Amino acid sequence: MASKLPYNIWKLFIPVAIGITIYLLPRPETVDPKGWQLFGIFVATIGGIVLKPLPMPAVALIGLLACIITNTLNLSEQAFQGFSSPIVWLVVFIFFIARGFIKTKLGHRVAYSFVALLGKNTLGLGYGIILTELVMGPAIPSNSARAGGIIYPIVKSISETLGSRPEDGTARKLGSFLTLVAFQGNLIVSSMFLTAMAANPMAQNIAAKQGVHFTWTDWFMAALVPGVCSIILVPLVLFIIYPPQLKVLPQAVSIAKKNLRDMGSMTAQEWTMTGVFLVMLAMWTVGEKYGIPTASAGLLGVCTLLLTGILTWKDILEEHEAWSTVIWLSILIMMSDYLKIFGLTGWFSQEIGNIFAGYHSITALYGLALVYFYSHYFFASNTAHIGAMYGAFLTVAIIAGAPPVVSALLLGFFSSLFSSMTHYSTGSAPIYFGMGYVPVSDWWLYGLIISVLNITIWLGVGYFWWGFLGLM
Repeated sequence: MASKLPYNIWKLFIPVAIGITIYLLPRPETVDPKGWQLFGIFVATIGGIVLKPLPMPAVALIGLLACIITNTLNLSEQAFQGFSSPIVWLVVFIFFIARGFIKTKLGHRVAYSFVALLGKNTLGLGYGIILTELVMGPAIPSNSARAGGIIYPIVKSISETLGSRPEDGTARKLGSFLTLVAFQGNLIVSSMFLTAMAANPMAQNIAAKQGVHFTWTDWFMAALVPGVCSIILVPLVLFIIYPPQLKVLPQAVSIAKKNLRDMGSMTAQEWTMTGVFLVMLAMWTVGEKYGIPTASAGLLGVCTLLLTGILTWKDILEEHEAWSTVIWLSILIMMSDYLKIFGLTGWFSQEIGNIFAGYHSITALYGLALVYFYSHYFFASNTAHIGAMYGAFLTVAIIAGAPPVVSALLLGFFSSLFSSMTHYSTGSAPIYFGMGYVPVSDWWLYGLIISVLNITIWLGVGYFWWGFLGLM
């Protein structure tokens, strides 16, 4: 009997129609024709990912096919460029390393310790996760490394230990809430320290070329009060609007302590896993200074786990979410990069600058900041977004009369916070999304809500705080 088409394949026609409509619209003269075609394909691909007529990697592959058959990108050099992205492979390596945490039971030991310390209620666990991020943020200049190498195994282990698993319908019991808290906390911490996200120094360098200088301390002091407000309010708001079914954990502390006693002393495999992790942590902390990329440290960790027998090749093959992530994330990163190369993001920046040219300085700055923030829907990398738009938007803000240092810092803070909305926005997003606890529709909806909350905090509280610091 012939197989039937998926019942919801009709949903594919909606994003296709949107993409064709965009293609038929008048193209700006400064944008390469291929850039306009790619923009239509990109929007159609994102629409397909949201509507889910097919699994996400399948939709992304269809988008890749559209790029090739329309001759928007050539097959030999351009179409598969995203598959060589270090961000993609760092995410994949982190999936494998997290499997080592779980397989050796070290993840469970860490989870039980975490619950024993902060496990009286779920909200307390959420704050504990963000506080862990906060402590590590200044020292680890990679949001992906902090998320995947440290927090991801803890969140996964805690959730599974307390009976919350996506595969058996218990995701909302605990794991969904902790996943969103961990992800949003990762971004807040990335915005608070110049050294907490690899692209932050890039923004500092671009600002310096325009004569705007600020130090690590300037960044931290300006981010301190709005950042603390976000740390306090974001978990609380998520607890209200996306509540876990398991809110109070009256026996969790005693159960966790009992399980720790039952586990006994650490095994040889746990010690090996701990050693591998500490080496990777050291390399993530200082490796970039010595020419060791973050992804290389992840690869070293995976290979060491294979050589020591903690992971087998079967374990690698069975990490299905990792291989799915390779496909959809690589394709979206490639599309995002070529939107910049073909001139679309440059044209967009120029048009926005023209719109805000005649406004009051603070109005112009805040308007530019909002556009800069929400344009991240079209990017799959913080670095790509900063490289494409940060300098142009900073120039327009300064010409409009906005305080130069505040303009540079605000756009810098938003260069982390704008990743809150999508599951492909930054390296840590696919790591947490790949856990399977939060469906894409929830991810986008609650990410949008948190984006509004963060913007309100940073533009509202930030305005008065920066005035107090004498920056306004």
